[in-house]
Amino acid sequence: MERIGARLYIGAAALLFSTGGAAIKLSTLSSWQIAGLRSGIAALVLAALIPSWRRIDLRVLPVGVAFAATMILFVTANTLTTAANAIFLQTTAPLYVLLLGPMLLGEPRQRADVPVVALLGAGALLFFVGAETPLDTAPNPVAGNLVGAASGVTWSLTVIGLRWLARDATNADAGAPATGRGDPAGAAVLVGNVLAFAFCLPFAVPFSGGVAVDWVVIVYLGVFQIGLAYVCLVRGVRSARALDVALLLVLEPVLSTILAWAVHGEVPGAWAALGCTVILAGLLFQASQTRGAVA
Repeated sequence: MERIGARLYIGAAALLFSTGGAAIKLSTLSSWQIAGLRSGIAALVLAALIPSWRRIDLRVLPVGVAFAATMILFVTANTLTTAANAIFLQTTAPLYVLLLGPMLLGEPRQRADVPVVALLGAGALLFFVGAETPLDTAPNPVAGNLVGAASGVTWSLTVIGLRWLARDATNADAGAPATGRGDPAGAAVLVGNVLAFAFCLPFAVPFSGGVAVDWVVIVYLGVFQIGLAYVCLVRGVRSARALDVALLLVLEPVLSTILAWAVHGEVPGAWAALGCTVILAGLLFQASQTRGAVA
């Protein structure tokens, strides 16, 4: 029952994460306003619901910067290209983790990593083959795809940083009592949201011209799509296997594509759709390797 509950939490997190693209496209606010306010509200929610994340030290700052960049780039990509392109390009992050991990974390590559790198790399390149037709909800696919690819890089740096913080905390806390411990990885997420809000604020003011739906969207994104989603993810990963986490989080890009189609009628171009398929194959292959590692 505990494992089933953990899976439900992670599935809920994936579902909430997946609503970001469709929700962002409902707002008429600028990308700076959406990204800044979303992160500002999320920071308040996370600080209130997960007290251990409020214990912050300087180690989390560089990871928080990478996470803040990811948050801003993801919103910007969604305002320029399709939700499918934005999220699938961000999910190429394992490609860069596999390339940079041995250097930054000292974690050796495995032979099974080669096909993952090949599939994710090939899938990302397919987004830049041909010219996609601009849509009302994706007015500049080329620029949006470039921004989406950049968010994959910054998300990979975030993942590497979170791994470093978690590993460092485990070593430092070995044998220490559980009470009073902080959560440096969680603190980095909180700091990242604060930094994203602070960086966007000068470009976001004045907050004029917004209609009621804009503010509903902003509150939803901050409270549910980021805040509650991370609460669910944190609770789920405590009891879930690594395979469960990997497979369930693959739902995010798939559901994001379906929601954008259902709400906005967005359909990726032929090459982008092929890229999504190849990247999904890479993610599923990576998850299968995770299963072998934890079996």
